[in-house]
Amino acid sequence: MQTTLQKLAVLADAAKYDASCASSGTDKKSSLKTKGIGSTEGMGICHAYAPDGRCISLLKILLTNYCRFDCHYCVNRVSSNVPRARFTVDEVVDLTMGFYKRNYIEGLFLSSGIIQSPDYTMEQVVAVARKLRLEQKFSGYIHLKTIPDADPALLLEAGRYADRLSINVELPQEESLKRLAPEKDAGRIRQAMGGMRIRIEDAKAERKENRKAPRFAPAGQSTQMIIGADAADDTSILRASSTMYSSYKLTRVYYSAFSPIPDSSKILPLIKPPLMREHRLYQADWLLRFYGFGVEEIVGVHEGGMLDLHVDPKTAWALQNRQWYPVDVNTADRERLLRVPGLGAKAIGKILGSRRWRSLRLEDLARLCHSVKKVMPFITCADWHPGGLTESAGLKATVAPVRQLELFG
Repeated sequence: MQTTLQKLAVLADAAKYDASCASSGTDKKSSLKTKGIGSTEGMGICHAYAPDGRCISLLKILLTNYCRFDCHYCVNRVSSNVPRARFTVDEVVDLTMGFYKRNYIEGLFLSSGIIQSPDYTMEQVVAVARKLRLEQKFSGYIHLKTIPDADPALLLEAGRYADRLSINVELPQEESLKRLAPEKDAGRIRQAMGGMRIRIEDAKAERKENRKAPRFAPAGQSTQMIIGADAADDTSILRASSTMYSSYKLTRVYYSAFSPIPDSSKILPLIKPPLMREHRLYQADWLLRFYGFGVEEIVGVHEGGMLDLHVDPKTAWALQNRQWYPVDVNTADRERLLRVPGLGAKAIGKILGSRRWRSLRLEDLARLCHSVKKVMPFITCADWHPGGLTESAGLKATVAPVRQLELFG
């Protein structure tokens, strides 16, 4: 018989393939507004990062890695030859509380393979959250992975206890889902995401009228797409993300580079895509959500529907649209500044605030942004004009070296 620690070793490792566990968007205080144990802040083992750079420590596990589905890309599929384990509800609750009290974690990310039925599995997942909230008075962060085929009443109850819910679309193209995950249905996934959006919006509206109204997933919903398991190009992926953001008001789309798994199906690729591709998709996703870019603007500067692995998407757009530059940081509006490579949203906020009191110089920009050298070819300020630098043949190598890893510039 397996011990709890042996189960933890199996089920924590099995959960590592799910990327959708960042806890940005929730309140930094108790998510249930009760005097209880836990918060979404603190120190501990790092499991995820919020977009603003905060370290979020989560206990990230599966309730079980037994699964009756046979999704080709999943290491936990029914035909996979991997060690199996299953937690009881009480074991997950005890682990979460024990880890939190030892200051190892700030919250819980819980997913599960499908056992017996979607309803039975979802009941078990919800039971963990219910017991943590109501019996243990746990007020830390909880993220539950939901099952689209489960009874809508169970999804409704999950949202009462969780800060964030997520339903994975798995793959960017419906035909790929049919081929690689035949038990899953894209229509049911979309229907569940749409229903979740309505519940989240209704709860927010009710709380505007009555602050004591119950919350429902206050940190929103997210999803994940596996990248490189099928032939979908980056254009298709970003179009799918853009549609989901607009249709379901997702908080986040996560991109997970496909990784070959033990005893993998012959219809899967033999090699994983470069991790830089995943990184570029996150950068492009950021431009979609926070920088006012459209999908066609981002991918229109590339050939073959794929993002350039050597140049970040914003710089690639700037190099193809020289007529936009240079931008005067002392007079340009926020929307124009957002198009400058190297200037992030936070830096732009500081620029707009600072220039109310003085005309900004290059040394001022050096204090306000991460890389003034990257910014210089695209801006003017009180004591700087790039001159012919914007037309330099070596500009691409200067502002976007291959080793560049800036995520939010």
